[in-house]
Amino acid sequence: MEKYMPIAFVSCGYWLITISSFVGMEESITKGTFNWAFNDPKIIRASSIICRLMSDIVGHKVEQERGLVSSAVEWYMKQYGVSMQEAYDELYKQINNAWKDINEEFLKPMAAPTSALNRILNLARVIDLLTRAKMLIRKLGSQQKLASLLC
Repeated sequence: MEKYMPIAFVSCGYWLITISSFVGMEESITKGTFNWAFNDPKIIRASSIICRLMSDIVGHKVEQERGLVSSAVEWYMKQYGVSMQEAYDELYKQINNAWKDINEEFLKPMAAPTSALNRILNLARVIDLLTRAKMLIRKLGSQQKLASLLC
């Protein structure tokens, strides 16, 4: 996992989306805000963890069918010799810890404007919502296929 995660953070694109979203925020975002964001603050790292791990969990089975094995689930299973469900459980724990890190960042004296922190939080919420919706659609889709076969 230690080898996978640094590459995975870059490939998820969350950091780029976050920085890009600051551009349209006009007066509340300064050069100092961008400098802060470029120094890998805990809130952006935590949001990237949520984005990457949620995506890896949701897409795991489909990616396996396609022969793509480079996901956090596969890396965790291989590194620790655990079952798929145990890997999912651990990755969900890491996601929950990342949400705690985001909350913690809001409680500290702020190194960035509240509007920037809110933007980061809201982007993480959107990623979470979209990946959970994707998971639900896949579940419902397979249930509907099964129901159509039974009828």
